Amino acid sequence: MTPDDEGFLRRAIQLAAQARAAGDAPFGSLLVGPDGDVLTEDHNTVASDDDISAHPELKLARWAARELDPGTAAATTMYTSCQPCGMCTGAIERSGLGRVVFALSNEQLANLKPGAGWPHVPQEGPALFDEAHIPVDGYYH
Repeated sequence: MTPDDEGFLRRAIQLAAQARAAGDAPFGSLLVGPDGDVLTEDHNTVASDDDISAHPELKLARWAARELDPGTAAATTMYTSCQPCGMCTGAIERSGLGRVVFALSNEQLANLKPGAGWPHVPQEGPALFDEAHIPVDGYYH
């Protein structure tokens, strides 16, 4: 962890405080380019946007996928106040970002909000392979 990393993490924490002050969950993120410039930043707006996907990490990953070429995206670093959730991690991977640096781990966050969390939703599958593979087969070649 470099002094620059710590400075960017402090900015993510400031964004989290701004989110909380605005009535949203306290999470903030910024995306730093290969030259060290902040490309974009955001905070959680789940409550104010009435959108369960309005996590700052997801918003930044979507921005990067739209606005950056793959080489630039791969050279970026996302700094975030908390370790990205599964939804955001999937978007970060698909957007091709190069690195994520977070302040609080998911375990540390869970300890700060005892009893809170989401119910487990069972998933069943795989099923119907002979039918399901047809629209997918050959798409990724």
